Amino acid sequence: MSRRRHSDGDDGGQSHKRRRTSEPIEIEDRLESLICRVGEKSTSSLESNLEGLAGVLEADLPNYKNKILRILCAVARLLPEKLTVYTTLVGLLNARNYNFGGEFVEAMIRQLKETLKANLYTEALYLVRFLCDLVNCHVIAAPSMVAMFENFVSVTQEEDVPQVRSDWFVYVVLSSLPWVGKELYEKKDVEMDRLLNQIDGYLKRRLKTHVPMLQVWTAEKPHPQEEYLDCLWAQIQKLKKDRWQERHILRPYIAFDSVLCEALQHNLPPFTPPAHMPDCQYPMPRVIFRMFDYTDAPEGPVMPGSHSVERFVIEDNLHNIIKSHWKERKTCAAQLLSYPGKNKIPLNYHIVEVIFGELFQLPCPPHIDVMYTTLLIELCKLQPGSLPQVLAQATEMMYMRLDTMNTTCIDRLLNWFSHHLSNFQFRWSWDDWTDCLALDADKPKPKFVKEVLEKCMRLSYHQRIVDIVPPTFSALIPADPIFFYKYQDEANSALPGYAVAITVGNAIKNRASNEEILTVLKDVPNPNQEDDDDEGEGFNPLKIEVFLQTLLHLAAKSFSHSFSALAKFHEILKVLTDCDEGKLHILRVVYEVCLWCNCTVDLSLSVQMISVLVDKLIRTQIVDCAAVANWLFSPNMAHEFTRFYVWEILHSTIRKMNKHVQKIQKELEEAKDKLERQQHKKVGSRSNSEDEDGQLEEQIERLQEKVESAQSEQKNLFLVIFQRFIMMLTEHLVRCETGSVDFSTPWYKNCIERLQQIFLMHHVTIQQYMGTLENLLFTAELDHHILAVYQQFCALQL
Repeated sequence: MSRRRHSDGDDGGQSHKRRRTSEPIEIEDRLESLICRVGEKSTSSLESNLEGLAGVLEADLPNYKNKILRILCAVARLLPEKLTVYTTLVGLLNARNYNFGGEFVEAMIRQLKETLKANLYTEALYLVRFLCDLVNCHVIAAPSMVAMFENFVSVTQEEDVPQVRSDWFVYVVLSSLPWVGKELYEKKDVEMDRLLNQIDGYLKRRLKTHVPMLQVWTAEKPHPQEEYLDCLWAQIQKLKKDRWQERHILRPYIAFDSVLCEALQHNLPPFTPPAHMPDCQYPMPRVIFRMFDYTDAPEGPVMPGSHSVERFVIEDNLHNIIKSHWKERKTCAAQLLSYPGKNKIPLNYHIVEVIFGELFQLPCPPHIDVMYTTLLIELCKLQPGSLPQVLAQATEMMYMRLDTMNTTCIDRLLNWFSHHLSNFQFRWSWDDWTDCLALDADKPKPKFVKEVLEKCMRLSYHQRIVDIVPPTFSALIPADPIFFYKYQDEANSALPGYAVAITVGNAIKNRASNEEILTVLKDVPNPNQEDDDDEGEGFNPLKIEVFLQTLLHLAAKSFSHSFSALAKFHEILKVLTDCDEGKLHILRVVYEVCLWCNCTVDLSLSVQMISVLVDKLIRTQIVDCAAVANWLFSPNMAHEFTRFYVWEILHSTIRKMNKHVQKIQKELEEAKDKLERQQHKKVGSRSNSEDEDGQLEEQIERLQEKVESAQSEQKNLFLVIFQRFIMMLTEHLVRCETGSVDFSTPWYKNCIERLQQIFLMHHVTIQQYMGTLENLLFTAELDHHILAVYQQFCALQL
């Protein structure tokens, strides 16, 4: 909520007017502050604070009723972690002023309709839960709440609607029952049994094709990775078996029962869920992340079981705290650690599991990845005696389960772990992970350790990593990156193009013009052309090698030098890469230049340099996005295919393409809006603006063509990527079938999960081209292992 600030408007020096207008605003600000802060740490009890606040608000209702209504509706939507505090406050106000209670309920229903219309489904969920808890506070009559639930569940009978629509309405009902289930069952047990039977029938018939794509671990042991509705249904079934008794929801209204039970109740107006529209964007299904159980917290309180409703309530409250405070890591950490009832549960274990659950959530986390890193660092600072140990235990568990962990989640884990280590002097018990040294290099554990060390080196420097890691890990430590310039040594003078490379180097040092350098490069022999071939020059790979190797060698001092060199000789690079082969070859040369070669050690890459140079080549339009995709999937890069940096480059390339399309689309929409505004003005005036309209119409036409061209390029990029995936996977499956060997190798797992990753990370864009993908690539004739990935993706929004 944003506070209203009074204006410094020009009042002509009449200060008495300012006092008159600013006084109500000051009172409104005070009311907002009082309401927002209730339930926070105080010397007085929560009950006395609520009673006092109810008295203050009651006194201000005659003059500030609308403001109070707006604030209470906003906190119901935006501060779910204090839900029962605010429902109690509304209950006390309703007991004192029945009309206000009725107006509040009507305002909440209006807001619920608006949030659903605006696709704000998380906020709509909080509003429904708030209305449910008002039943406990004797503000809303239980039968009308049951009637609303019945209307929600009736959505499951609708035809030709996405499954995710029905899922959401069922989830709203089930997730509200821990708060209100007992009250509703006492008043309407027959109707509630019928409602739950309807939900049970729906859950049994709904499709769960999407589940494998969203699981963090493929193995069901030690903890099943359950679909969110199945898990919640099991928790509600157990809650019902326990006679709707739960022990973790703060219920301050119990202290006011004698007052609240005397209040008159309101009936909810009939509420029909809004009809499904094509632009509705329902929340995606999820898989519940499980990492700990009661055996993992050896001392102190016992962790509730995975199917106990207490587990759901605790996790839901912790998620809400993160959602409310994620932009302020210190506040967020403090709020998590001061969770009510923390002495009854192993809070540190719950917090760590919830944070990693969000970080690993597929297709993408609720917040940016780095937020979770900074939050965990802050938690370690606030609880240095206990939380780092739980975090180390969690890290060890995840390392042990790497074999069955989703590749996308491994990426996020190694990003978090390397960043975390960089904040704690890279200290870690590396000797505990020596088991990875005996494994094949393609296995998940050694690959993970190698990538972590690579990432740590990016965040530090080579010698630092060598010093902190035991010597036994030397095979996994990346070599010190050095530019490889093949024309540097005179021993290579027999190499084709050596003499021209020396001349080009001197020309660059002597600040020769682009034309002069291009003239020098004409002397480079073309290995693709016969001596007696007089049909023009054609594509000359050696010319690109000579120029780019020399240029990057001279600019190897820093990233800035390399960027400046590419910018300065942009014109030459565009001339050399005027065909698709040229674009591919320049990327190969960048890879080769950043390669450190020594016959006594394994090859190692300056992967950071490769990533930033490719990024720069795309930004300066020397290469296009499709060329980068073709290069990464080319045979030259086959041995690097499972490396982390390859996928960093590919996803970065896709994001650039998507942003480019969005930018042009935004420009087009702005031009259309401007034309519409001008035409409206013209209707109301006689001014002659045909010329301006004509210019805008021409601009719109040009932008329309640019949008269509960019979308065509975007679609082509995805077609290239998916086609290459299909070719590689099909060849692997055929080769394994022919050789009668198991196809499920580490390479296959990595490749198929990278295909899933492309679908998940760019799902919004890919959905625009589903028809094309289905007609051209993901046809019925495709191998079912590959087709299953596409079907899982389609099921996410069915």
